[in-house]
Amino acid sequence: MSTVVLDNVTKVYPGGYLAVDRMNLRADDGELLVLLGPSGCGKSTLLRMIAGLEEITGGDLWLGGKIANHLAPRDRDVAMVFQNGALYPHRTVRGNLSFPLEIAKADPAVVKERVIELSKALHIDETLDRRPGTLSGGQRQRVAMGRAIVRQPSLFLMDEPLSNLDAGMRTELRMEISSLVRALGVTTIYVTHDQVEALTLADRIAIMNRGVLQDIGTPAQVYNDPATAFTAAFLSSQQLNLLAATVRTPQNQFILLDFGTHQITMPWTDPRAYAVSQHTGSQIIVGIRPDALAPMPEKMDGPSFMGRVRTLEYHGHEWLAYVEAGIPAVAVPEPPDPRTRNGFAHGVNGNGVGKARSMMRRLLGPPAEFAEGESAPGAMATALGSGSHRRADLIVRLGSRPVWKAGEHARVAVDVSRLMLFTQSGARIDPPRR
Repeated sequence: MSTVVLDNVTKVYPGGYLAVDRMNLRADDGELLVLLGPSGCGKSTLLRMIAGLEEITGGDLWLGGKIANHLAPRDRDVAMVFQNGALYPHRTVRGNLSFPLEIAKADPAVVKERVIELSKALHIDETLDRRPGTLSGGQRQRVAMGRAIVRQPSLFLMDEPLSNLDAGMRTELRMEISSLVRALGVTTIYVTHDQVEALTLADRIAIMNRGVLQDIGTPAQVYNDPATAFTAAFLSSQQLNLLAATVRTPQNQFILLDFGTHQITMPWTDPRAYAVSQHTGSQIIVGIRPDALAPMPEKMDGPSFMGRVRTLEYHGHEWLAYVEAGIPAVAVPEPPDPRTRNGFAHGVNGNGVGKARSMMRRLLGPPAEFAEGESAPGAMATALGSGSHRRADLIVRLGSRPVWKAGEHARVAVDVSRLMLFTQSGARIDPPRR
């Protein structure tokens, strides 16, 4: 087993393209760490630097407590599974599985025994004498995983191994990867853009965007208490409701979130109330997942929005309602793109290795050249400006039976305890420390 530590690791390609910006990250012994983010965010580049397939421009990589920047790939005791399997087409399944052990000059009897044992565990024992071209996509990925596992490395690296498979096969192989990795106890770093894979597989998830670490924590932490608006939106199976609200404190009796046509109150007993009150008179961003909204009977009291049902969507296991409430949705705030600035000295990044997760709230703060408390020019315009508004719909999760019809007026209950509150730049508004 092996720990992986990245200390201010940076990757700049020829021409000045900054792919990874001063990444600080740690994967512990036996941990399954998932790197999650959109295409082009730098997660595969990061994986390839760990494997030794890409040179590190700056910073240090530590494997098992030893610096590994200049180690050749073969000397890192790392096994990698690629998106396309990357099997040897002229070799049978048996030959592909045994190849790493043959290169290591293992005893032929041991090789034979291990190949048979592993092929049974991966349910490919009946394909041992077939070549990769005759296998299905799922079978090829099983062979690729087997070839990585067979020599028992200290570290597994998996680069979107399920992205080319159909939904049913992805689910099946996802369960097998999880059980195999945990049974072997090998440190694994898994790259994906699929939030379902990340949430179901990971011990911890590291979310990236534009080469910058956005958030890191257990699946429950990053989903229920995201450090940034980007994380909250990216981890939503349905589109996240992101709304602009002005904070008011009328006669200091409660916190009022003013959406223009609607207002929601937050009591002072809410642990976030004091932190939110520091933004009195300013706009913040309020994130609401569709399942934090629900149909509300007319006679009931409580925080709510009013609107008209524009359309309903059937998703098989549930219905979604799109309610016009006159509240413009806002675009997801993103960090300043360090790749558009000179060099990479001003990039925004996460914390030092081992720092508390609560410090992640500063990830989307203004660049270093702006004073504390001062917003970067245009930051709010990008997040909340008129050009960035989406259609003014609230997305409401209805469950298995729709209670509304298109065109009807609707009252939508709001679970205030589940509101996600962010600054204009997209950083989470945290309660004060005690």
